Amino acid sequence: MLPGPKSRALAATLRRFESPNVTFLADDGSFPIFWEEAHGCTVIDADGQRYLDLTAAFGVASVGHTNPAVSAAIAAQAKKLIHGMGDVHPSRMKVELAQKLAEMTPGDLGGALFGTSGGDAVEAALKTARVFTGKPGVVAFTGGYHGLNLGALAVTHRADFRAPFAGLIAPFAVHKPYGEPLESLPESVGAVLVEPIQGRAGIIVPPPGWLESLKILCEKSGAVLILDEVFTGWGRTGSWFACEHEGVTPDILCVGKALGGGLPISACLARPEVMGAWGVSTGEALHTSTFLGNPLCCAAALAALSELERLDAPALARERGALFTEHLERLAARFPETILGVRGRGLMLGIQLSGAFAGELMVKLLDRGVIVLPAGDGDILEFTPPLVISEEEIQQAVQELAAVMAVAPSGS
Repeated sequence: MLPGPKSRALAATLRRFESPNVTFLADDGSFPIFWEEAHGCTVIDADGQRYLDLTAAFGVASVGHTNPAVSAAIAAQAKKLIHGMGDVHPSRMKVELAQKLAEMTPGDLGGALFGTSGGDAVEAALKTARVFTGKPGVVAFTGGYHGLNLGALAVTHRADFRAPFAGLIAPFAVHKPYGEPLESLPESVGAVLVEPIQGRAGIIVPPPGWLESLKILCEKSGAVLILDEVFTGWGRTGSWFACEHEGVTPDILCVGKALGGGLPISACLARPEVMGAWGVSTGEALHTSTFLGNPLCCAAALAALSELERLDAPALARERGALFTEHLERLAARFPETILGVRGRGLMLGIQLSGAFAGELMVKLLDRGVIVLPAGDGDILEFTPPLVISEEEIQQAVQELAAVMAVAPSGS
Protein backbone atom coordinates (compact mmCIF):
# COMPACT_ATOMS: atom_id res chain seq x y z
CA MET A 1 0.00 0.00 0.00
CA LEU A 2 2.62 2.51 -1.08
CA PRO A 3 1.53 6.15 -1.45
CA GLY A 4 -0.71 6.50 -4.49
CA PRO A 5 -0.42 8.99 -7.35
CA LYS A 6 -2.21 11.83 -5.57
CA SER A 7 0.09 11.63 -2.54
CA ARG A 8 3.11 11.48 -4.84
CA ALA A 9 1.90 14.54 -6.75
CA LEU A 10 1.35 16.44 -3.51
CA ALA A 11 4.86 15.48 -2.39
CA ALA A 12 6.30 16.88 -5.61
CA THR A 13 4.45 20.16 -5.09
CA LEU A 14 5.43 20.39 -1.43
CA ARG A 15 9.05 19.86 -2.39
CA ARG A 16 8.84 23.07 -4.43
CA PHE A 17 7.08 25.31 -1.93
CA GLU A 18 7.92 24.26 1.67
CA SER A 19 11.21 24.73 3.48
CA PRO A 20 13.17 21.57 2.56
CA ASN A 21 14.05 20.82 6.17
CA VAL A 22 10.46 20.37 7.36
CA THR A 23 8.85 17.31 5.74
CA PHE A 24 10.84 14.19 4.86
CA LEU A 25 10.03 13.34 1.23
CA ALA A 26 11.53 10.04 0.10
CA ASP A 27 13.19 10.26 -3.30
CA ASP A 28 11.44 7.06 -4.40
CA GLY A 29 8.02 8.40 -3.38
CA SER A 30 7.51 5.74 -0.71
CA PHE A 31 6.97 8.30 2.07
CA PRO A 32 4.89 10.16 3.21
CA ILE A 33 1.20 9.74 2.61
CA PHE A 34 -0.93 12.90 2.56
CA TRP A 35 -3.90 12.91 4.88
CA GLU A 36 -7.27 13.85 3.44
CA GLU A 37 -9.76 12.73 6.10
CA ALA A 38 -9.73 11.07 9.52
CA HIS A 39 -12.36 9.70 11.90
CA GLY A 40 -11.80 7.91 15.20
CA CYS A 41 -8.62 5.88 14.69
CA THR A 42 -8.91 5.76 10.90
CA VAL A 43 -7.00 8.01 8.51
CA ILE A 44 -7.83 8.24 4.81
CA ASP A 45 -5.16 9.55 2.47
CA ALA A 46 -5.45 11.61 -0.70
CA ASP A 47 -5.80 8.41 -2.75
CA GLY A 48 -8.60 7.02 -0.59
CA GLN A 49 -6.43 4.43 1.18
CA ARG A 50 -7.29 3.75 4.82
CA TYR A 51 -4.85 3.52 7.74
CA LEU A 52 -5.05 2.66 11.43
CA ASP A 53 -3.50 5.52 13.39
CA LEU A 54 -1.47 4.44 16.42
CA THR A 55 -0.08 7.93 17.02
CA ALA A 56 -3.21 10.06 17.61
CA ALA A 57 -1.30 12.51 15.39
CA PHE A 58 1.42 13.22 17.98
CA GLY A 59 -0.99 12.50 20.86
CA VAL A 60 -3.49 15.18 19.84
CA ALA A 61 -6.53 13.10 18.82
CA SER A 62 -7.20 11.48 22.20
CA VAL A 63 -10.99 11.73 21.69
CA GLY A 64 -10.61 10.43 18.14
CA HIS A 65 -10.02 12.23 14.88
CA THR A 66 -12.81 14.61 13.86
CA ASN A 67 -14.72 13.85 17.04
CA PRO A 68 -18.39 14.74 16.32
CA ALA A 69 -18.84 16.77 19.51
CA VAL A 70 -15.65 18.74 18.89
CA SER A 71 -16.53 19.28 15.23
CA ALA A 72 -19.99 20.52 16.19
CA ALA A 73 -18.56 22.94 18.73
CA ILE A 74 -16.10 24.31 16.17
CA ALA A 75 -18.86 24.73 13.58
CA ALA A 76 -21.17 26.48 16.03
CA GLN A 77 -18.44 28.82 17.28
CA ALA A 78 -17.28 29.59 13.73
CA LYS A 79 -20.73 31.00 12.97
CA LYS A 80 -20.46 33.46 15.87
CA LEU A 81 -16.86 34.46 16.58
CA ILE A 82 -13.66 33.03 15.11
CA HIS A 83 -11.14 35.50 16.48
CA GLY A 84 -11.23 37.96 19.36
CA MET A 85 -8.85 40.28 21.22
CA GLY A 86 -7.60 37.89 23.85
CA ASP A 87 -5.73 40.28 26.16
CA VAL A 88 -7.81 43.41 25.46
CA HIS A 89 -11.44 42.41 24.87
CA PRO A 90 -11.58 38.66 25.65
CA SER A 91 -14.27 36.24 24.55
CA ARG A 92 -16.59 34.35 26.87
CA MET A 93 -14.99 31.12 25.65
CA LYS A 94 -11.61 32.09 27.09
CA VAL A 95 -13.19 32.72 30.48
CA GLU A 96 -14.99 29.37 30.46
CA LEU A 97 -11.88 27.44 29.42
CA ALA A 98 -9.67 29.09 32.05
CA GLN A 99 -12.21 28.13 34.71
CA LYS A 100 -12.51 24.57 33.37
CA LEU A 101 -8.74 24.10 33.40
CA ALA A 102 -8.57 25.19 37.03
CA GLU A 103 -11.30 22.68 37.89
CA MET A 104 -9.71 19.72 36.10
CA THR A 105 -6.04 20.13 36.98
CA PRO A 106 -4.46 18.97 40.28
CA GLY A 107 -4.40 21.03 43.46
CA ASP A 108 -5.07 24.75 43.20
CA LEU A 109 -3.43 25.26 39.82
CA GLY A 110 -4.94 28.02 37.70
CA GLY A 111 -4.26 31.47 36.32
CA ALA A 112 -3.93 30.22 32.76
CA LEU A 113 -1.41 31.65 30.33
CA PHE A 114 -2.67 30.47 26.95
CA GLY A 115 -0.59 29.61 23.89
CA THR A 116 -0.91 27.68 20.65
CA SER A 117 1.67 24.93 21.18
CA GLY A 118 3.37 22.92 23.89
CA GLY A 119 6.51 24.96 23.32
CA ASP A 120 4.49 28.11 24.04
CA ALA A 121 3.34 26.64 27.36
CA VAL A 122 6.93 25.79 28.30
CA GLU A 123 8.10 29.30 27.42
CA ALA A 124 5.35 30.73 29.64
CA ALA A 125 6.33 28.36 32.45
CA LEU A 126 10.00 29.36 32.28
CA LYS A 127 9.08 33.03 32.43
CA THR A 128 6.65 32.43 35.29
CA ALA A 129 9.33 30.63 37.29
CA ARG A 130 11.73 33.51 36.67
CA VAL A 131 9.37 36.26 37.83
CA PHE A 132 8.39 34.25 40.93
CA THR A 133 11.82 33.10 42.12
CA GLY A 134 14.00 35.84 40.67
CA LYS A 135 16.47 33.11 39.70
CA PRO A 136 17.38 32.41 36.06
CA GLY A 137 18.74 28.86 36.37
CA VAL A 138 16.74 25.80 35.32
CA VAL A 139 17.49 22.11 35.81
CA ALA A 140 16.15 19.95 32.98
CA PHE A 141 16.97 16.35 32.11
CA THR A 142 18.71 14.18 29.56
CA GLY A 143 16.33 13.03 26.88
CA GLY A 144 13.92 15.85 27.64
CA TYR A 145 11.88 17.33 24.81
CA HIS A 146 10.02 20.57 25.51
CA GLY A 147 9.68 22.25 22.11
CA LEU A 148 11.87 24.11 19.66
CA ASN A 149 11.24 27.80 20.45
CA LEU A 150 14.52 29.35 21.55
CA GLY A 151 13.57 29.33 25.23
CA ALA A 152 12.17 25.81 25.09
CA LEU A 153 15.17 24.70 23.04
CA ALA A 154 17.42 25.66 25.93
CA VAL A 155 15.75 22.98 28.08
CA THR A 156 15.30 20.43 25.28
CA HIS A 157 18.20 18.02 25.45
CA ARG A 158 18.80 16.74 21.91
CA ALA A 159 22.08 18.00 20.47
CA ASP A 160 20.90 17.72 16.86
CA PHE A 161 18.15 20.26 17.55
CA ARG A 162 20.42 22.58 19.52
CA ALA A 163 23.72 22.54 17.63
CA PRO A 164 22.72 24.70 14.63
CA PHE A 165 21.70 27.50 16.99
CA ALA A 166 24.75 27.60 19.23
CA GLY A 167 25.26 31.16 20.36
CA LEU A 168 21.56 31.95 20.17
CA ILE A 169 20.44 29.62 22.95
CA ALA A 170 20.67 31.20 26.38
CA PRO A 171 22.88 29.17 28.76
CA PHE A 172 20.45 29.15 31.71
CA ALA A 173 19.70 25.41 31.71
CA VAL A 174 21.69 22.40 32.87
CA HIS A 175 20.67 18.80 32.08
CA LYS A 176 20.85 16.09 34.71
CA PRO A 177 20.35 12.32 34.15
CA TYR A 178 16.64 11.51 33.92
CA GLY A 179 15.38 9.23 36.67
CA GLU A 180 18.52 9.44 38.79
CA PRO A 181 18.61 10.98 42.29
CA LEU A 182 19.27 14.71 42.44
CA GLU A 183 20.94 15.62 45.71
CA SER A 184 20.88 19.43 45.59
CA LEU A 185 20.23 22.46 43.42
CA PRO A 186 22.69 25.28 42.72
CA GLU A 187 21.79 28.60 44.33
CA SER A 188 21.08 30.12 40.91
CA VAL A 189 18.41 27.54 40.02
CA GLY A 190 14.81 28.71 40.30
CA ALA A 191 13.08 25.85 38.51
CA VAL A 192 13.21 22.13 37.80
CA LEU A 193 11.48 21.17 34.53
CA VAL A 194 10.59 17.55 33.82
CA GLU A 195 8.31 15.26 31.84
CA PRO A 196 6.69 12.80 34.28
CA ILE A 197 7.06 10.20 31.51
CA GLN A 198 9.39 11.00 28.63
CA GLY A 199 7.75 10.57 25.25
CA ARG A 200 10.07 11.39 22.38
CA ALA A 201 13.05 10.05 24.29
CA GLY A 202 11.50 6.56 24.18
CA ILE A 203 8.51 6.22 26.55
CA ILE A 204 10.66 6.30 29.66
CA VAL A 205 8.91 5.91 33.02
CA PRO A 206 11.04 7.14 35.94
CA PRO A 207 11.50 5.07 39.11
CA PRO A 208 8.73 5.26 41.74
CA GLY A 209 9.24 8.16 44.11
CA TRP A 210 11.56 10.10 41.81
CA LEU A 211 9.06 12.86 40.99
CA GLU A 212 8.24 13.21 44.67
CA SER A 213 11.93 13.57 45.47
CA LEU A 214 12.17 16.42 42.95
CA LYS A 215 9.18 18.13 44.54
CA ILE A 216 10.73 17.86 48.01
CA LEU A 217 14.06 19.18 46.72
CA CYS A 218 12.33 22.17 45.13
CA GLU A 219 10.47 22.94 48.35
CA LYS A 220 13.72 22.86 50.33
CA SER A 221 15.59 25.11 47.91
CA GLY A 222 12.83 27.59 47.06
CA ALA A 223 12.70 26.50 43.42
CA VAL A 224 9.50 25.64 41.56
CA LEU A 225 8.69 22.28 40.00
CA ILE A 226 7.45 22.56 36.41
CA LEU A 227 5.81 19.47 34.96
CA ASP A 228 5.55 19.25 31.19
CA GLU A 229 2.37 17.20 30.73
CA VAL A 230 1.76 18.34 27.17
CA PHE A 231 1.99 14.70 26.01
CA THR A 232 1.05 12.81 29.16
CA GLY A 233 -1.94 14.91 30.22
CA TRP A 234 -5.69 14.45 29.82
CA GLY A 235 -5.92 10.76 30.68
CA ARG A 236 -3.25 9.39 28.36
CA THR A 237 -1.39 7.44 31.08
CA GLY A 238 -4.42 6.18 33.03
CA SER A 239 -4.87 9.17 35.33
CA TRP A 240 -5.87 12.68 34.33
CA PHE A 241 -2.23 13.68 34.72
CA ALA A 242 0.79 11.41 34.98
CA CYS A 243 1.98 13.19 38.13
CA GLU A 244 -1.10 11.87 39.95
CA HIS A 245 0.31 8.34 39.78
CA GLU A 246 2.97 9.60 42.18
CA GLY A 247 0.73 11.91 44.23
CA VAL A 248 2.74 14.96 43.13
CA THR A 249 1.24 18.36 42.39
CA PRO A 250 3.60 20.71 40.54
CA ASP A 251 4.01 24.42 41.10
CA ILE A 252 3.58 24.98 37.36
CA LEU A 253 1.88 22.69 34.83
CA CYS A 254 2.16 22.76 31.03
CA VAL A 255 -0.70 21.25 28.97
CA GLY A 256 -1.49 21.06 25.27
CA LYS A 257 -1.85 18.47 22.48
CA ALA A 258 -5.12 16.65 23.33
CA LEU A 259 -6.46 19.80 25.00
CA GLY A 260 -7.70 21.28 21.71
CA GLY A 261 -9.26 18.15 20.25
CA GLY A 262 -7.33 18.91 17.06
CA LEU A 263 -7.03 22.70 17.15
CA PRO A 264 -3.82 24.38 18.37
CA ILE A 265 -4.09 25.52 21.97
CA SER A 266 -1.97 25.10 25.09
CA ALA A 267 -1.78 26.53 28.57
CA CYS A 268 0.60 27.12 31.45
CA LEU A 269 -1.06 26.90 34.88
CA ALA A 270 0.41 27.63 38.29
CA ARG A 271 -0.32 27.92 41.99
CA PRO A 272 -1.93 31.30 42.80
CA GLU A 273 1.12 32.78 44.55
CA VAL A 274 3.38 31.67 41.69
CA MET A 275 1.20 33.05 38.88
CA GLY A 276 0.52 36.13 41.00
CA ALA A 277 4.17 37.12 40.75
CA TRP A 278 3.42 38.53 37.31
CA GLY A 279 1.46 41.32 38.95
CA VAL A 280 -1.77 42.94 37.76
CA SER A 281 -2.08 44.20 34.19
CA THR A 282 -1.99 47.98 33.75
CA GLY A 283 -2.79 47.74 30.05
CA GLU A 284 0.31 46.05 28.63
CA ALA A 285 0.67 42.29 29.18
CA LEU A 286 4.25 41.11 29.63
CA HIS A 287 3.50 37.74 28.02
CA THR A 288 0.85 37.60 25.32
CA SER A 289 0.21 36.89 21.64
CA THR A 290 -2.26 37.78 18.91
CA PHE A 291 -4.11 34.45 19.21
CA LEU A 292 -4.09 34.20 23.01
CA GLY A 293 -7.30 32.48 24.09
CA ASN A 294 -8.60 32.29 20.52
CA PRO A 295 -12.38 31.67 20.84
CA LEU A 296 -12.52 28.97 18.16
CA CYS A 297 -9.71 27.01 19.82
CA CYS A 298 -11.23 27.55 23.27
CA ALA A 299 -14.58 26.20 22.05
CA ALA A 300 -12.83 23.13 20.64
CA ALA A 301 -10.95 22.64 23.91
CA LEU A 302 -14.11 22.87 26.02
CA ALA A 303 -15.77 20.27 23.81
CA ALA A 304 -12.69 18.01 23.91
CA LEU A 305 -12.51 18.20 27.71
CA SER A 306 -16.22 17.41 27.94
CA GLU A 307 -15.67 14.37 25.71
CA LEU A 308 -12.71 13.23 27.79
CA GLU A 309 -14.90 13.42 30.88
CA ARG A 310 -17.79 11.63 29.18
CA LEU A 311 -15.50 8.83 28.04
CA ASP A 312 -13.77 8.67 31.45
CA ALA A 313 -10.47 8.99 29.62
CA PRO A 314 -8.24 7.72 32.45
CA ALA A 315 -10.28 4.53 32.89
CA LEU A 316 -10.40 4.03 29.13
CA ALA A 317 -6.62 4.43 28.86
CA ARG A 318 -6.10 1.93 31.69
CA GLU A 319 -8.45 -0.64 30.16
CA ARG A 320 -7.31 -0.38 26.53
CA GLY A 321 -3.70 0.10 27.63
CA ALA A 322 -3.76 -3.12 29.65
CA LEU A 323 -5.14 -5.00 26.65
CA PHE A 324 -2.60 -3.50 24.27
CA THR A 325 0.23 -4.22 26.71
CA GLU A 326 -0.87 -7.85 27.06
CA HIS A 327 -0.84 -8.29 23.28
CA LEU A 328 2.55 -6.59 22.97
CA GLU A 329 4.06 -8.78 25.67
CA ARG A 330 2.83 -11.87 23.84
CA LEU A 331 4.38 -10.49 20.68
CA ALA A 332 7.67 -9.90 22.52
CA ALA A 333 7.61 -13.52 23.69
CA ARG A 334 7.24 -14.64 20.06
CA PHE A 335 10.15 -12.49 18.85
CA PRO A 336 12.58 -12.31 21.80
CA GLU A 337 15.57 -11.55 19.59
CA THR A 338 13.85 -8.53 18.05
CA ILE A 339 11.65 -7.16 20.86
CA LEU A 340 13.55 -6.73 24.12
CA GLY A 341 10.65 -5.42 26.20
CA VAL A 342 7.45 -3.44 26.51
CA ARG A 343 7.33 -0.14 28.38
CA GLY A 344 4.95 2.68 29.25
CA ARG A 345 1.72 3.33 31.09
CA GLY A 346 -1.91 3.52 29.98
CA LEU A 347 -2.03 4.20 26.25
CA MET A 348 1.47 5.65 26.14
CA LEU A 349 3.41 2.54 25.18
CA GLY A 350 6.54 1.45 23.36
CA ILE A 351 8.48 -1.65 22.46
CA GLN A 352 12.25 -1.78 22.91
CA LEU A 353 13.89 -3.14 19.77
CA SER A 354 17.22 -4.91 19.55
CA GLY A 355 18.54 -2.31 17.14
CA ALA A 356 17.87 1.12 15.69
CA PHE A 357 15.41 -0.01 13.03
CA ALA A 358 12.17 1.55 14.27
CA GLY A 359 12.17 3.88 11.25
CA GLU A 360 12.36 0.89 8.92
CA LEU A 361 9.43 -0.75 10.72
CA MET A 362 7.48 2.52 10.49
CA VAL A 363 7.72 2.43 6.68
CA LYS A 364 6.83 -1.27 6.50
CA LEU A 365 3.82 -0.79 8.74
CA LEU A 366 2.67 2.19 6.71
CA ASP A 367 2.70 -0.06 3.66
CA ARG A 368 0.40 -2.41 5.61
CA GLY A 369 -1.99 0.38 6.57
CA VAL A 370 -0.72 1.23 10.09
CA ILE A 371 0.69 4.60 11.17
CA VAL A 372 3.33 4.52 13.92
CA LEU A 373 6.30 6.64 15.00
CA PRO A 374 9.84 5.78 16.13
CA ALA A 375 11.23 7.17 19.38
CA GLY A 376 14.39 7.11 21.47
CA ASP A 377 17.47 6.53 19.32
CA GLY A 378 15.44 4.70 16.69
CA ASP A 379 15.23 1.64 18.93
CA ILE A 380 11.72 2.29 20.26
CA LEU A 381 8.47 1.85 18.37
CA GLU A 382 5.93 4.14 20.01
CA PHE A 383 2.17 3.59 20.40
CA THR A 384 -0.03 6.50 21.52
CA PRO A 385 -3.32 5.83 19.70
CA PRO A 386 -6.56 7.71 20.24
CA LEU A 387 -7.99 6.66 23.59
CA VAL A 388 -11.12 5.49 21.75
CA ILE A 389 -9.22 2.70 19.99
CA SER A 390 -11.34 -0.47 19.98
CA GLU A 391 -10.33 -3.97 21.00
CA GLU A 392 -10.65 -5.02 17.36
CA GLU A 393 -8.33 -2.22 16.26
CA ILE A 394 -5.78 -3.23 18.90
CA GLN A 395 -5.91 -6.79 17.60
CA GLN A 396 -5.51 -5.53 14.03
CA ALA A 397 -2.50 -3.47 15.06
CA VAL A 398 -0.80 -6.41 16.73
CA GLN A 399 -1.47 -8.68 13.77
CA GLU A 400 0.23 -6.23 11.44
CA LEU A 401 3.08 -5.81 13.91
CA ALA A 402 3.53 -9.56 13.99
CA ALA A 403 3.69 -9.65 10.20
CA VAL A 404 6.51 -7.11 10.00
CA MET A 405 8.33 -8.56 13.01
CA ALA A 406 8.48 -11.92 11.23
CA VAL A 407 10.84 -10.34 8.68
CA ALA A 408 12.38 -7.60 10.85
CA PRO A 409 16.12 -7.42 11.39
CA SER A 410 17.45 -8.32 14.82
CA GLY A 411 20.40 -6.57 16.41
CA SER A 412 21.94 -3.32 15.24
